[in-house]
Amino acid sequence: MNSIIAEAINLKYSPVAVLWTDEKPEGALQFKEGRWGCVVAMLRGAARGKTAVFDRKTFGCMGGGTGLGFGDQYVNFPGGIEYFLSTGNPQFCQSEVGKNIVRNMPALEHGEGYLKTPELAKKFVDALPMVDVPTEYVVFKPLELVQKNETPKVIVFLANPDQLSALVVLANYGREANINVVAPFGAGCHSTCIIPYAEAELANPKAIIGLTDISARKQVDKDILSFTVPYKMYLEMEANAPGSFLEKETWLNVLERNK
Repeated sequence: MNSIIAEAINLKYSPVAVLWTDEKPEGALQFKEGRWGCVVAMLRGAARGKTAVFDRKTFGCMGGGTGLGFGDQYVNFPGGIEYFLSTGNPQFCQSEVGKNIVRNMPALEHGEGYLKTPELAKKFVDALPMVDVPTEYVVFKPLELVQKNETPKVIVFLANPDQLSALVVLANYGREANINVVAPFGAGCHSTCIIPYAEAELANPKAIIGLTDISARKQVDKDILSFTVPYKMYLEMEANAPGSFLEKETWLNVLERNK
Protein backbone atom coordinates (compact mmCIF):
# COMPACT_ATOMS: atom_id res chain seq x y z
CA MET A 1 0.00 0.00 0.00
CA ASN A 2 1.70 3.16 -1.23
CA SER A 3 1.07 6.65 0.15
CA ILE A 4 0.51 9.71 -2.02
CA ILE A 5 1.14 11.87 1.03
CA ALA A 6 4.46 10.26 1.92
CA GLU A 7 5.75 10.90 -1.59
CA ALA A 8 4.39 14.44 -1.74
CA ILE A 9 6.13 15.50 1.49
CA ASN A 10 9.27 13.43 0.85
CA LEU A 11 9.20 11.47 4.10
CA LYS A 12 12.52 10.05 5.23
CA TYR A 13 10.77 7.12 6.91
CA SER A 14 7.91 4.90 5.85
CA PRO A 15 4.50 5.60 7.34
CA VAL A 16 3.71 2.87 9.87
CA ALA A 17 0.43 0.98 9.94
CA VAL A 18 -0.80 -0.22 13.34
CA LEU A 19 -2.91 -3.36 13.02
CA TRP A 20 -4.88 -5.59 15.38
CA THR A 21 -4.62 -9.23 14.39
CA ASP A 22 -4.73 -12.83 15.61
CA GLU A 23 -2.05 -13.83 13.12
CA LYS A 24 1.57 -13.41 14.14
CA PRO A 25 3.68 -12.12 11.23
CA GLU A 26 6.68 -14.28 10.44
CA GLY A 27 10.10 -12.87 11.22
CA ALA A 28 8.74 -9.87 13.10
CA LEU A 29 10.70 -8.03 15.77
CA GLN A 30 9.39 -8.86 19.24
CA PHE A 31 10.44 -8.14 22.81
CA LYS A 32 11.35 -11.14 24.93
CA GLU A 33 8.84 -12.04 27.59
CA GLY A 34 9.63 -10.30 30.86
CA ARG A 35 12.27 -8.03 29.34
CA TRP A 36 12.05 -4.24 29.30
CA GLY A 37 11.75 -2.45 25.96
CA CYS A 38 10.40 0.81 24.53
CA VAL A 39 7.51 0.64 22.08
CA VAL A 40 8.83 3.77 20.33
CA ALA A 41 12.04 1.90 19.46
CA MET A 42 9.88 -0.68 17.67
CA LEU A 43 7.98 2.13 15.93
CA ARG A 44 11.30 3.45 14.66
CA GLY A 45 12.20 -0.03 13.42
CA ALA A 46 8.92 -0.31 11.53
CA ALA A 47 9.46 3.12 9.96
CA ARG A 48 12.79 1.77 8.70
CA GLY A 49 11.21 -1.24 7.02
CA LYS A 50 10.85 -3.87 9.74
CA THR A 51 7.66 -5.43 11.11
CA ALA A 52 7.17 -5.54 14.89
CA VAL A 53 4.68 -7.54 16.92
CA PHE A 54 3.44 -7.28 20.52
CA ASP A 55 1.22 -9.45 22.68
CA ARG A 56 0.12 -9.43 26.31
CA LYS A 57 3.42 -10.92 27.46
CA THR A 58 5.81 -8.98 25.23
CA PHE A 59 4.88 -5.30 25.34
CA GLY A 60 8.16 -4.08 26.83
CA CYS A 61 6.95 -2.04 29.82
CA MET A 62 3.71 -1.32 31.65
CA GLY A 63 3.34 1.99 29.89
CA GLY A 64 3.84 0.24 26.57
CA GLY A 65 1.25 -2.41 27.37
CA THR A 66 -1.25 0.30 28.26
CA GLY A 67 -0.35 2.45 25.26
CA LEU A 68 -0.64 -0.42 22.78
CA GLY A 69 -4.09 -1.30 24.04
CA PHE A 70 -3.56 -4.33 26.26
CA GLY A 71 -5.71 -2.96 29.07
CA ASP A 72 -4.70 -0.85 32.05
CA GLN A 73 -1.26 -2.19 32.90
CA TYR A 74 -0.59 0.74 35.23
CA VAL A 75 -2.50 -1.04 38.01
CA ASN A 76 0.60 -3.26 38.30
CA PHE A 77 3.06 -0.36 38.58
CA PRO A 78 5.19 -0.68 41.76
CA GLY A 79 4.75 2.21 44.17
CA GLY A 80 1.98 3.76 42.07
CA ILE A 81 2.23 5.23 38.57
CA GLU A 82 0.87 8.56 39.88
CA TYR A 83 3.97 8.96 42.08
CA PHE A 84 6.39 7.89 39.34
CA LEU A 85 4.99 10.53 36.96
CA SER A 86 5.12 13.30 39.54
CA THR A 87 6.98 13.60 42.86
CA GLY A 88 8.18 10.04 43.43
CA ASN A 89 7.49 7.63 46.28
CA PRO A 90 10.46 7.61 48.69
CA GLN A 91 8.46 5.80 51.37
CA PHE A 92 7.82 2.84 49.06
CA CYS A 93 11.47 2.86 47.97
CA GLN A 94 12.55 2.33 51.59
CA SER A 95 10.56 -0.92 51.80
CA GLU A 96 12.24 -4.23 51.02
CA VAL A 97 10.38 -4.57 47.73
CA GLY A 98 11.02 -0.94 46.82
CA LYS A 99 14.76 -1.16 47.52
CA ASN A 100 15.10 -3.90 44.91
CA ILE A 101 13.07 -2.06 42.29
CA VAL A 102 14.55 1.42 42.70
CA ARG A 103 18.04 0.14 41.81
CA ASN A 104 16.88 -0.24 38.22
CA MET A 105 14.27 2.52 38.32
CA PRO A 106 15.75 5.49 40.24
CA ALA A 107 12.98 7.83 39.11
CA LEU A 108 10.63 5.81 41.30
CA GLU A 109 12.09 7.57 44.32
CA HIS A 110 12.23 11.18 43.10
CA GLY A 111 9.65 11.06 40.29
CA GLU A 112 9.83 12.10 36.65
CA GLY A 113 8.31 15.51 37.37
CA TYR A 114 6.02 15.43 34.34
CA LEU A 115 2.97 16.29 36.44
CA LYS A 116 2.97 18.57 39.48
CA THR A 117 1.29 16.30 42.02
CA PRO A 118 0.31 12.63 42.38
CA GLU A 119 -3.32 13.76 42.41
CA LEU A 120 -2.99 15.40 39.00
CA ALA A 121 -1.09 12.38 37.71
CA LYS A 122 -3.86 10.05 38.85
CA LYS A 123 -6.46 12.18 37.09
CA PHE A 124 -4.36 12.02 33.91
CA VAL A 125 -4.10 8.21 34.05
CA ASP A 126 -7.79 7.80 34.91
CA ALA A 127 -8.73 9.92 31.88
CA LEU A 128 -6.72 7.86 29.38
CA PRO A 129 -8.89 6.01 26.83
CA MET A 130 -7.92 2.55 28.06
CA VAL A 131 -8.75 -0.29 25.70
CA ASP A 132 -8.25 -4.04 25.72
CA VAL A 133 -7.83 -4.91 22.06
CA PRO A 134 -9.95 -7.88 20.93
CA THR A 135 -7.03 -9.60 19.20
CA GLU A 136 -3.95 -11.47 20.37
CA TYR A 137 -1.45 -9.18 18.66
CA VAL A 138 -0.80 -5.53 17.87
CA VAL A 139 1.48 -5.15 14.85
CA PHE A 140 3.58 -2.25 13.55
CA LYS A 141 4.18 -2.63 9.83
CA PRO A 142 5.60 -0.33 7.11
CA LEU A 143 2.60 0.91 5.16
CA GLU A 144 3.96 -0.40 1.87
CA LEU A 145 3.88 -3.96 3.29
CA VAL A 146 0.19 -3.84 4.22
CA GLN A 147 -1.82 -6.32 2.16
CA LYS A 148 -5.22 -5.73 0.53
CA ASN A 149 -6.92 -7.99 3.08
CA GLU A 150 -5.51 -5.98 6.01
CA THR A 151 -7.15 -2.87 7.48
CA PRO A 152 -4.96 -0.75 9.75
CA LYS A 153 -6.40 0.91 12.84
CA VAL A 154 -4.15 3.96 12.54
CA ILE A 155 -1.31 5.30 10.40
CA VAL A 156 1.74 6.93 11.97
CA PHE A 157 3.94 9.43 10.13
CA LEU A 158 7.36 10.36 11.52
CA ALA A 159 7.88 13.89 10.30
CA ASN A 160 10.18 16.89 10.62
CA PRO A 161 8.72 20.41 11.17
CA ASP A 162 8.24 21.16 7.46
CA GLN A 163 6.52 17.82 6.85
CA LEU A 164 4.47 18.14 10.02
CA SER A 165 3.27 21.53 8.81
CA ALA A 166 2.06 19.97 5.56
CA LEU A 167 0.27 17.17 7.42
CA VAL A 168 -1.51 19.66 9.68
CA VAL A 169 -2.65 21.73 6.69
CA LEU A 170 -3.84 18.64 4.82
CA ALA A 171 -5.74 17.36 7.87
CA ASN A 172 -7.76 20.60 7.86
CA TYR A 173 -7.99 20.95 4.06
CA GLY A 174 -11.40 19.30 3.61
CA ARG A 175 -12.92 20.03 7.02
CA GLU A 176 -15.39 22.74 8.06
CA ALA A 177 -13.66 23.43 11.39
CA ASN A 178 -9.98 24.22 11.85
CA ILE A 179 -9.13 22.18 14.96
CA ASN A 180 -8.59 18.78 13.42
CA VAL A 181 -5.14 18.17 14.91
CA VAL A 182 -4.31 18.07 18.64
CA ALA A 183 -1.17 17.44 20.67
CA PRO A 184 -2.27 15.88 23.98
CA PHE A 185 0.11 15.18 26.83
CA GLY A 186 1.00 11.52 27.15
CA ALA A 187 3.54 8.79 26.59
CA GLY A 188 4.88 8.17 23.11
CA CYS A 189 2.80 5.01 22.77
CA HIS A 190 -0.34 6.81 24.00
CA SER A 191 -0.05 9.31 21.14
CA THR A 192 0.51 6.64 18.48
CA CYS A 193 -1.98 4.03 19.68
CA ILE A 194 -4.68 4.37 22.34
CA ILE A 195 -5.47 8.06 21.83
CA PRO A 196 -5.79 7.66 18.02
CA TYR A 197 -7.75 4.42 18.62
CA ALA A 198 -10.30 6.49 20.54
CA GLU A 199 -10.41 9.10 17.78
CA ALA A 200 -11.10 6.34 15.26
CA GLU A 201 -14.46 5.71 16.94
CA LEU A 202 -15.64 9.28 16.25
CA ALA A 203 -17.51 10.52 13.19
CA ASN A 204 -14.91 13.25 12.56
CA PRO A 205 -11.68 12.05 14.15
CA LYS A 206 -8.70 14.27 14.84
CA ALA A 207 -5.05 13.62 14.08
CA ILE A 208 -2.64 13.34 17.00
CA ILE A 209 0.78 14.98 17.16
CA GLY A 210 2.99 12.95 19.46
CA LEU A 211 6.43 11.81 20.56
CA THR A 212 6.55 14.86 22.78
CA ASP A 213 7.19 12.34 25.58
CA ILE A 214 10.60 13.42 26.85
CA SER A 215 11.41 9.89 28.04
CA ALA A 216 10.95 8.59 24.49
CA ARG A 217 12.75 11.39 22.63
CA LYS A 218 16.07 9.52 22.62
CA GLN A 219 14.44 6.82 20.48
CA VAL A 220 13.96 9.13 17.47
CA ASP A 221 15.88 11.81 15.57
CA LYS A 222 15.93 15.19 17.31
CA ASP A 223 13.83 16.84 14.59
CA ILE A 224 11.13 14.13 14.41
CA LEU A 225 7.62 14.10 15.85
CA SER A 226 4.79 11.69 15.14
CA PHE A 227 1.56 12.50 13.36
CA THR A 228 -1.00 9.74 13.80
CA VAL A 229 -4.36 9.46 12.06
CA PRO A 230 -7.16 6.89 12.27
CA TYR A 231 -7.23 4.91 9.06
CA LYS A 232 -10.44 6.50 7.75
CA MET A 233 -8.90 9.95 8.25
CA TYR A 234 -5.78 8.79 6.43
CA LEU A 235 -7.93 7.76 3.45
CA GLU A 236 -9.63 11.15 3.56
CA MET A 237 -6.27 12.93 3.50
CA GLU A 238 -4.95 10.70 0.70
CA ALA A 239 -8.00 11.51 -1.42
CA ASN A 240 -7.55 15.24 -0.75
CA ALA A 241 -3.85 15.36 -1.60
CA PRO A 242 -4.16 15.59 -5.43
CA GLY A 243 -4.95 19.15 -6.46
CA SER A 244 -4.12 20.56 -3.04
CA PHE A 245 -1.32 22.88 -1.89
CA LEU A 246 1.01 19.87 -2.13
CA GLU A 247 1.17 20.52 -5.88
CA LYS A 248 1.58 24.27 -5.66
CA GLU A 249 4.60 26.57 -5.66
CA THR A 250 4.73 27.54 -2.00
CA TRP A 251 4.94 23.97 -0.76
CA LEU A 252 7.25 22.91 -3.58
CA ASN A 253 9.69 25.63 -2.52
CA VAL A 254 9.62 24.33 1.06
CA LEU A 255 9.99 20.79 -0.21
CA GLU A 256 13.25 21.63 -1.94
CA ARG A 257 15.11 21.90 1.36
CA ASN A 258 13.89 18.44 2.36
CA LYS A 259 15.43 16.71 -0.63
